[in-house]
Amino acid sequence: MSLLRTAARRGKRTLISVALALTMAAGTGGWAAGSAQTAVTGPAPGAAAWRADHSLGVRLPDPATAPPVDVARFFASLTDAQRQTLAARHPLTVGNLDGAPLTLRYEANSLALKAERDRQLARATDPAGTLQDHQRARKAADRCAALLAPGHRILAFDPRGRGQVAEVHGDLATAEHTAVIVPGSDIDLASFDRAKDPYGTPTGMARSLRTQMAADAPGTRTAVIAWVGYTTPVGIGPDAATGRLADAGAPRLARFLSGLAATGTPAPAVLCHSYGSVVCGLAVPRLGHGGIADLVVFGSPGIRRDNVAELHTSARVWAARDASDWIGDIPNVELLGLGHGADPTDPAFGARRVSAERAEGHTGYLAPGTDSLRNFAAIVLGRYGHVR
Repeated sequence: MSLLRTAARRGKRTLISVALALTMAAGTGGWAAGSAQTAVTGPAPGAAAWRADHSLGVRLPDPATAPPVDVARFFASLTDAQRQTLAARHPLTVGNLDGAPLTLRYEANSLALKAERDRQLARATDPAGTLQDHQRARKAADRCAALLAPGHRILAFDPRGRGQVAEVHGDLATAEHTAVIVPGSDIDLASFDRAKDPYGTPTGMARSLRTQMAADAPGTRTAVIAWVGYTTPVGIGPDAATGRLADAGAPRLARFLSGLAATGTPAPAVLCHSYGSVVCGLAVPRLGHGGIADLVVFGSPGIRRDNVAELHTSARVWAARDASDWIGDIPNVELLGLGHGADPTDPAFGARRVSAERAEGHTGYLAPGTDSLRNFAAIVLGRYGHVR
């Protein structure tokens, strides 16, 4: 009898899992709409040369293991000339080293971007390459050139894979209120800023958020970081339906946020869109209490936590979803690796619901004129009484 019950339970789980897969496939055009991605992990290229550099007579902090607070302490012990030397010699390492001084990271990433631009320009004229190779290389070179334009503050840059980048909008060193945007699928170095669907990109979201905060609180110093520091899913397929890429991205986000704290940046509000909320749900418990001020998830398929308590954070947790967002059709279950669990907008989850009645679709939450944008700006500014 017990064997029959066990078989029945297994059969029910299988049916639910199949139903979930079919529902997600039917709602998005099928698994073929997405392609499997190789997650970028570990420190940026050049880490081995950094570890082998003993020119200062001391061991340099390991970019893979050194806590950001130790990195900050190390750089504080150096002279300005020593810091500049390290940045010039190891731009990719210093530019991505959480806990390193902000301005030094900007300078190092400028050097790294120039080197990558020149490398791609050389590839664009390499006789051994195909026409397609040349076209891709020119696009990559143009992207690097755009990031080198005056006014850009690049806090992280990694050319591996589809490319990763973090850009600061505003002056992070003097900001009173800060935010970090964590995007969802289909975002990388080539697409983190685009003319089509701009408010579905971290750059468009960051600019819109800062503009709204400037209108609501003139004279208040703010900074928003558009963070593309993990390998995002491409399309809607197995990568988007599982936590594999989020598992790889969560430690990177947690380390990045710890690096901000180590350099004295005010605890940020972290705004997590779509699959980015899965990354945030896995990263936030790694930070402990006080690492962030607020966590805002919007257009979320679930964050792989059953409730707010499982985040183990002192941050206020907020959730928003507009009625026209297709993500609401995704089953909020997590079974056999598929799905991302409970709906953060469900009252039982325990998050504070944020109105998004005027937002449209899956990528319209930070579009100008929406109530969700005004609410998100109020959260970052700490004006909680203005949130509806």
